[in-house]
Amino acid sequence: MSVNTLLSPVEYSLEVIKHEVVHLVQKGIISRRQPIYVLCEYIPAREWTAFERELAKYEYNLRDRIVDLLGCERWEND
Repeated sequence: MSVNTLLSPVEYSLEVIKHEVVHLVQKGIISRRQPIYVLCEYIPAREWTAFERELAKYEYNLRDRIVDLLGCERWEND
């Protein structure tokens, strides 16, 4: 999947969202410290409601930080 996946009409699952967030962070497009609502820049407005609903289902708030979606990260440089 790529950043473009968020730009096409898809069913949003939490796993798809998390995968895309990891991709955006790794590319340096968004920061771990930004609020989740910055993702609205990468999702068409007509799909935002479904996206937001999926996050709410798992009790994520749009003011929460991106890092909350990342879970455990593996560092290869340690």
